[in-house]
Amino acid sequence: MPGTGNLPVLFVTTFAFTICFAVWMMFGVVGIPIQTQLGLGSAEFGLLTATPVLTGALFRLPLGLWTDRFGGHRVMMILLIVCAIPVWFAATATALWQFLLLGLALGILGASFSVGTPYVARFFPAEKRGFAMGFFGAGTVGAALNMFVAPSLINAFGWEMVPRVYAIALLATAVLFWVFAAPDPGREGPAPSIAKQLAVLRDPRVWKYCQYYSIVFGGFTALSIWMPKYYTTEYGFGITQAALLAAAFALPGGAFRALGGWLSDRFGAHAVTWWVLWISWICLFLLSYPQTELVVHTLEGSRRFTLALPVWLFTALLFVLGIAFACGMASTFKYIGDEFPDDMGAVSGIVGMTGGLGGFLLPIMFGVLLDWLSINSSIFMLMYGVVAVSLMLNYITEVRRAPVMGEERE
Repeated sequence: MPGTGNLPVLFVTTFAFTICFAVWMMFGVVGIPIQTQLGLGSAEFGLLTATPVLTGALFRLPLGLWTDRFGGHRVMMILLIVCAIPVWFAATATALWQFLLLGLALGILGASFSVGTPYVARFFPAEKRGFAMGFFGAGTVGAALNMFVAPSLINAFGWEMVPRVYAIALLATAVLFWVFAAPDPGREGPAPSIAKQLAVLRDPRVWKYCQYYSIVFGGFTALSIWMPKYYTTEYGFGITQAALLAAAFALPGGAFRALGGWLSDRFGAHAVTWWVLWISWICLFLLSYPQTELVVHTLEGSRRFTLALPVWLFTALLFVLGIAFACGMASTFKYIGDEFPDDMGAVSGIVGMTGGLGGFLLPIMFGVLLDWLSINSSIFMLMYGVVAVSLMLNYITEVRRAPVMGEERE
């Protein structure tokens, strides 16, 4: 029953989402040898890595609607099986256009979030829904899993082995999901019409949550894709070391999502979102500063100073940013679970689609900025500006009318 919760369903659905997310992020690592093999520029690399994110974003709304109509159990099974096909054939691609087409096909896996979120939420009461959805959302740790697994396979067998192993993993996950998951609860009576489901999108609150999610999830996705390349170009690490260090961002971005859900249950979704934006803004300000050399003319001659983030401090800031984004993702869906319990498929679909579109556009913009400015940290400058605007919008629309982290309203 929904009121009692169902831990086996929560665990197996989270595992399925983890595998889906790892495969969805595949080109973030295998794209590095593919870039060398095909001689791609930074903008082309950004397009290659972002293409799966596009279909993952666009299919979130229809898959969310289908989940409300047909049930998450059935839709998740079909998704896992069908997407294994393009993942397998990605190993045979030899040209950029082939990678882009296959990336569009396998990218539908990114929409698994809009399937699992309403499916899991229906098994838990409202007072535990924030934690449950946060736990499920921790499946974004699949981005870190990809950074551990893919480099090992590339070093041992070549990049072509990665999509083959991932396709088999999807089919094995489909079997586990079929065995341990359960039919959707509380699905009595006829399924609602598409028009009725989409009617909720007229609510302005939905678009406010879209704006939040495009930052925390879009930024998380884009940086998870880009960080292995960043470490190789900025600090000169090999692909294995770069991927392991990049996991310092991707791993907390998934693992701490359950914490974000608990904090949202305890303090409210708005309070958590507000502090997430502030912490992200500070981290991105520090990460934005490029390596700089200063020459100061003194009475005793010129002195040269170098300002640059050492790799340990850069990685520590990424770790904090990953935690902040994780909590922000959870708080956004706490909003949705509390305010749209009967339309979670449609609302989570459109919010997830907007976040995914952010994750699609940002890597392309990263590549364009890098080709234009040739400054690695320009990607953080862009993110800093986006978060700054979001802070102002959040203050104007919410903070002036709501207490933050337990403050008493005057």
